[in-house]
Amino acid sequence: MRNLFKDMSLSAVSAGFIAVLVGFASAVAIVFQAAQAAGATHEMIVSWVWALGVGMGLGCFGLSWYYKRPIIIVWSTPGAALLATSLAGVSVEQAIGIFIFVAVLTLITGMTGWFDRLTKRIPLPLASAMLAGILLQFGLGIFSSLALQPELVGIMLLSYFTAKRLLPRFSILLVLATGTLYALYAGMFNSTDIDLTMATPVWVSPQFDFSVLLGVGIPLFIVTMTAQNLPGMAVLKSSGYGQQPISPIITTSGALNLILAPFGGFSFNLAAITAAICTSEESHIDPAKRYVAGLSAGIFNVLAGLGATAVVSLFAAFPAALVATLAGLALLGTIGASLYSSVHDTQYRDAAVLTFLVTASGVSLFDVSSAFWGLILGMLTLLFNRKAALKSHISASNNRA
Repeated sequence: MRNLFKDMSLSAVSAGFIAVLVGFASAVAIVFQAAQAAGATHEMIVSWVWALGVGMGLGCFGLSWYYKRPIIIVWSTPGAALLATSLAGVSVEQAIGIFIFVAVLTLITGMTGWFDRLTKRIPLPLASAMLAGILLQFGLGIFSSLALQPELVGIMLLSYFTAKRLLPRFSILLVLATGTLYALYAGMFNSTDIDLTMATPVWVSPQFDFSVLLGVGIPLFIVTMTAQNLPGMAVLKSSGYGQQPISPIITTSGALNLILAPFGGFSFNLAAITAAICTSEESHIDPAKRYVAGLSAGIFNVLAGLGATAVVSLFAAFPAALVATLAGLALLGTIGASLYSSVHDTQYRDAAVLTFLVTASGVSLFDVSSAFWGLILGMLTLLFNRKAALKSHISASNNRA
């Protein structure tokens, strides 16, 4: 404890606060949409945010304290996006079943050390293509909203591009501030229903449906592992924490997920973007003292979870166009990076494009979502192309002989 006070710094504490603020401001709208897609009530949505805030807080604080490194645990934003597009027609009880299913898979993966072997089975370009297909609708949602609320969305777009040039780290935060101020000015903001009471968790008993677990649960697990934990480890390595063991972090994430799933905690994983705020020199010049930022993020996440009622009621008061635009802009960089990663390597390009198109189409076969079928078609295409290339090579060798 004495060392903690010695290591404490305003820069590290503020880095943790900013990481939480940016995370909630940029992605809670997507969680909101995911919960609504499953038909969750207002009380259930509050419970989801409570579970996510408390889970992230306990994960950040516990892991950062134990390893003395800034380990930031967050919900899966791409996972929330997948749920927002895949939970239509799925009951809340079945959604909770998905969360428990993913938690068990994550726990097994962490405890057995399967993570590296598992992710190597699914080529990154195909996982990126699937993610890009899932997120495409959010990007398109910006321009659907532009047709409905041109002034509001136009101002938010202008502030986004300006902030990306001048203050890129705070661009989404500034977009939220700009959109909120304009909504208040234009009388679009419904402040009468804002509730500042403490959040109350709501238990929902799970239901398990095989087709739903296959069509939504498997893609959610894959997206969380490949699009979140892999970049999260890359951030730690690039910041000088290359020796950090990954399996205990995944095990902890899975355990938190399993405990909080009935309350709406759908997925927990390593952060990438917000983690970079806490692992950078701006947090502290000494890497050994940056763990304070992880502790700070943990405390502020728990406070945000306890105040989930205010968080949810605040976003419910926002115009729908503001929430959709904010979500789309927050995911713009991820969409671009996923598209680039999916087609950059020519040997995977055909398979990746098919994965992207099938996933983006939203087609559902046998009650299994398009994300699963996109990945299956991509893997089959890749297998076929490799066999065809091998036969061609053998044939050419025989002709030369």
